[in-house]
Amino acid sequence: MTHFNRRQTLGLLGAAAGASLAAPAIAMNKKIVVGALRFTSHAGSFVAVERNYFAEAGLDVELRFFEAAQPMAVAIASGDVDYAVTAVSGGLISLADKGAIKVIGGALSEEAGIDGQKILASDAAFQAGLTSPAMLAGKKFGVTQAGSSFHYMGSKVAEKEGIEMSFTPLQKVGAVIGALKSGQIDAWSIVPHIAKPLAGSGAVHIIGNISDYLPSYQVTTVFTSASNASDEKGQTGDFLAAYAKGAGDYNSAMIDRAGGDDGEAAMVDLIHKYVYTDRPREKAAPSIINGTMRLNEGAKLNVASMADQLAWFQAEDLVGKDITLDTLLDTSYVETFEA
Repeated sequence: MTHFNRRQTLGLLGAAAGASLAAPAIAMNKKIVVGALRFTSHAGSFVAVERNYFAEAGLDVELRFFEAAQPMAVAIASGDVDYAVTAVSGGLISLADKGAIKVIGGALSEEAGIDGQKILASDAAFQAGLTSPAMLAGKKFGVTQAGSSFHYMGSKVAEKEGIEMSFTPLQKVGAVIGALKSGQIDAWSIVPHIAKPLAGSGAVHIIGNISDYLPSYQVTTVFTSASNASDEKGQTGDFLAAYAKGAGDYNSAMIDRAGGDDGEAAMVDLIHKYVYTDRPREKAAPSIINGTMRLNEGAKLNVASMADQLAWFQAEDLVGKDITLDTLLDTSYVETFEA
């Protein structure tokens, strides 16, 4: 038999009491996985992680990074990812039609007066006369997949210019960049933090702005599984609130510049942990700053833009004709607007 003296007994009782007090605090933080791309437009998630907004909401968040939008939608549907921020794709809409996914908020929008997504031409095409979107007739436009946001944007540009061009699917953003720089494709559209450095290198040229064709485009959305939206309302609301707080901090520092140069510098430091991580801070900072676009305050969702996107996917026979906005959206979590 083992005997304990009074000091040892009190020590064991103290340790046991400490463990019992600590256990509820640990249990409060539910492990969830959040999908993201290494874009500044995903800063709401990055800030919410770094400034503990998710943790304060009782969520232990693991960020999982993807190379394109559609694989992220598949990961949500399979349960490998709980929440994600990305553009609407044909794959996402089809999964919503199967009852697997719901869009629950807005993340990034084109906005008048703020530099948005750029239309790019390869140097070879530019030198051959592709100096404006009106000259895209017959050209090869890069996309990740058929039915991606890049496909939607390119088609809308072509429609408004009254021209036809072909679309080249290359699966990943990095592959599109490589094809554009090498002249294998003629054009592409992308957020400014990628577009401006590419143009600055001389390998590609900016020939237009997506906002000229889609002035209030809801570029990216927040989405989750249909089961999370319907059955995990507390968790989903907490996630959105923490995410929106992070997005608000980003807007305040980078667009409203409420903290001046110091506030901007602190936000650049934070974002650099996730974006352009292969570059030293001094080389990454200009691209991060150049890529500033306003994130949707409060994760508000532009339902007019969502309706236009759904209509385009249906017109292109990329998704079913009978899918409605109610199938795609759950608007119970955030404010909606039409623009």
